[in-house]
Amino acid sequence: MNTFPKIAVIGGGNMANALVTGWLKQNCPLANLHVIEVYEALRQQWSERGVSVAAAPGAMLADYDVWIYAVKPQQMREVVLSTQPFLGKQTLVISIAAGISIASLSTWLGSPEAPYSRIVRCMPNTPALVAAGVTGMACPQSLSQTERDTATNLLKAVGEVVWVNDDHAIDAVTALSGSGPAYVFLFLESLISGAQSLGLTVEQSRLLALATLSGATQLAAQSEDPPSVLRERVTSKGGTTAAALEVFNHHQLTHIVHQAMEAAAQRAAELSKEFGA
Repeated sequence: MNTFPKIAVIGGGNMANALVTGWLKQNCPLANLHVIEVYEALRQQWSERGVSVAAAPGAMLADYDVWIYAVKPQQMREVVLSTQPFLGKQTLVISIAAGISIASLSTWLGSPEAPYSRIVRCMPNTPALVAAGVTGMACPQSLSQTERDTATNLLKAVGEVVWVNDDHAIDAVTALSGSGPAYVFLFLESLISGAQSLGLTVEQSRLLALATLSGATQLAAQSEDPPSVLRERVTSKGGTTAAALEVFNHHQLTHIVHQAMEAAAQRAAELSKEFGA
């Protein structure tokens, strides 16, 4: 971004750290940033970086163009209501809390009769910590293109951005990319432990597994062919890969993955009912 807005981040945990680090690498002025964090140790860390900090929302929030809520879903209602008195008419609100719908945020920031509409709901993922994340984003149709562009540019500081249509689609994003790194880490764990059971050392297993996953995903990203074609090219009839894939197919790996994603999406919808009332 050529010009950064003034940004208040409410919640100073890992995702806030990833975002701020990305903005600073893009030459965001420290003076444009303000972090609200209840835990003193985290506030101290932010202060040592030269960022303005506070333990609770206050009147100075009104001076910031963009608010980013980076707190847990069960905390969101209380936190949003504590900031609402300082909301300006032009404030762009970005939420990265899982399961909290745009409708709930609109009502909390406004009222049932006059909901607030300058809202973007996001679902980033943990690879944002190394600027390799991907974020699903949704907003009301009334949000201006300029505001959409601002939100896009802020989240692009930590990886790719994909806009989707609504809250339901964000739940699907949560099931795929939001929770997805854990699926990959589980598969990575399995590859490493499997290699050790075949006689390789921990170091050898880790290096080979990491390079295999990284190389395969890079190949898939750069290839014009779908993953199914790339898989077929690795699989010789009657060969070693075919033997391994037969085991996966016997245990219905694809069905298991689909079931897991459905469970994650359902849980995201449940969070909305539990904490979005």
